[in-house]
Amino acid sequence: MANNSTESTARGRRAPKGVLPRLIRTVFSFYPVLLPITLVCILINAVVSSIPSVFMQNAIAVVEDTFESGDWASASGTIFTLLALLVTLYAISLLANVLYTQLMAVITQGTLAKLRKKMFDHMQDLPIRYFDTHNHGDIMSFYTNDIDTLRQMISQSFPQLMISCITLFSILCIMFYYSIWLALVVIVGVIIMTQVVRYVSGHSSRYFLRQQVTIAKTEGFMEEMMNGQKVIKVFCHEDGAKADFDKVNDELFGNAEKAHRYANILMPLLGNIGNVMYVVVALVGGSLLLAGAPNLSISGMALSISIVVPFLNMTKQFAGAIGQVSNQINMVIMGLAGASRILNLLDEEPEADEGYVTLVRARIKNDGTLEECPERTNIWAWKYQHKDGTVSYTRLQGDVRFEHVDFAYVPEKTVLHDISLYAKPGQKIAFVGSTGAGKTTITNLINRFYDISSGTITYDGIDIKKIKKDDLRHSLGIVLQDTNLFTGTVMENIRYGNLNARDEECIAAARLAGADDFIRRLPDGYNTMLTGNGANLSQGQRQLLAIARAAVADPPVMILDEATSSIDTHTEAIVQRGMDALMMGRTTFVIAHRLSTVRNSNAIMVLDHGRIIERGTHEDLIKLKGTYYQLYTGALELD
Repeated sequence: MANNSTESTARGRRAPKGVLPRLIRTVFSFYPVLLPITLVCILINAVVSSIPSVFMQNAIAVVEDTFESGDWASASGTIFTLLALLVTLYAISLLANVLYTQLMAVITQGTLAKLRKKMFDHMQDLPIRYFDTHNHGDIMSFYTNDIDTLRQMISQSFPQLMISCITLFSILCIMFYYSIWLALVVIVGVIIMTQVVRYVSGHSSRYFLRQQVTIAKTEGFMEEMMNGQKVIKVFCHEDGAKADFDKVNDELFGNAEKAHRYANILMPLLGNIGNVMYVVVALVGGSLLLAGAPNLSISGMALSISIVVPFLNMTKQFAGAIGQVSNQINMVIMGLAGASRILNLLDEEPEADEGYVTLVRARIKNDGTLEECPERTNIWAWKYQHKDGTVSYTRLQGDVRFEHVDFAYVPEKTVLHDISLYAKPGQKIAFVGSTGAGKTTITNLINRFYDISSGTITYDGIDIKKIKKDDLRHSLGIVLQDTNLFTGTVMENIRYGNLNARDEECIAAARLAGADDFIRRLPDGYNTMLTGNGANLSQGQRQLLAIARAAVADPPVMILDEATSSIDTHTEAIVQRGMDALMMGRTTFVIAHRLSTVRNSNAIMVLDHGRIIERGTHEDLIKLKGTYYQLYTGALELD
């Protein structure tokens, strides 16, 4: 699915406004002491790099005066003093340079580490809707490509740009101090160079921004291809995948080639303009000297060789500084594009949670009322914090009710219509229906992955909007059709359901799910390492671990979304016994295509296009001889 932020960036021609000030504020907030010290060191380094022309002018002036006076002994002492002062300044500049480069390494890598952490922490707070509507490869690009462009900008481009700008300003001030006439000649050259930079950089920046976006697009495509490699081979779609990749790759090539074509032509153009400007300054300066023209300057000094020669050096340095500025602009724009995407992610609205009812462990007092307790018990309670400061408790039993619920992923398309149902504590409610009927959507509403459009959902008589989402989800155990295992041992993956669970509890959960037998046959048993989403296990084994993970959480309400869909019939019989034990005494919502697994449900809801068209027990629905009867007898198939 397209990434809206990516599309908007692709349409943009310039780096977004306001990103740089915000980025600077962010870096400053991370390093309020080191950043100012670094900027002072950069300032010292840049100013000192502009000073040699002043010393050259003084040295040449001393030599000119000595030719007239003949006092070479005095001149040599003055020149030695100038050289000693220049060496001292260069030593200070060297120290400043070493210090700022070391500090920039700390600031750059520290900023990136903090931003990655900030992004990841914020990403955990984003709603499921964000991940459903954004390409996962594009999200990965935030942590790789965008962060890397930011690294280049902070560590290289921004310091160099700052040094070049300070150097330009310093040299320009020195030029006007010595000769306004020659400075105006340089200004004319600068205007021409600026127009060239504006034209060329404008085009290259546009394509650099597009390159940034197409890199993310390419990474998203590669992520899809790697995840779907088995499907590609099964359907012999290798050639089609290659053709699709060629399209994405060609788009990236086109943008990158155009961006670098403009960028590569800029420096030769500026270099030649700088050479022409050098020649023009030499001609103008020489002509003014020969004509004996009066010098117009802030210093009040007469025009002489001691001014013209250093001026030529400053002209070359000035043109080089402009080249450095223009050379870094594209990298800065790329960095700002990456920063913009990162900041856009950080600006995404986190999952709203207006709930105030929390889930706590409880025990029954002698008078029959509930009280909160720290130790583990088999009793959970909903804790109300009233406005008057009092606290009350309601025992968690697992009573879930839908009343006239409507829901739409997008406002203009309602997918659930007037859903009303109830599940009393300990009941098993099954949902059947064709793909897209709304079965999984209903379970997503129970745990508030999405919020309903109208109607109410209550949990033990409490509107679930009043329950804090973390506490609501702690009370629910979910086994999804798509199993996700993490890099780690089998034991660690089971313990993911309850991080405080002991090894014995994890093993008991595995036995309950029917997974203990195959786990003990693994090379290292429960200590076997899993990688690549459990690629070294069969799909059925992975599903058994997911069921064990839900079992160790020991929740009062279970949601099983096609929990046995990836298990063969023989294994299903083993698992079903464990599932029955797991569901014992718990309110359970089951989604299943295999209708044999829902026969013993207290109620079966038959859905079609977001509506409940039939409801009742297995026996009731068979007698009704409607849609469920046709599904069960095979007259109608689930698609």
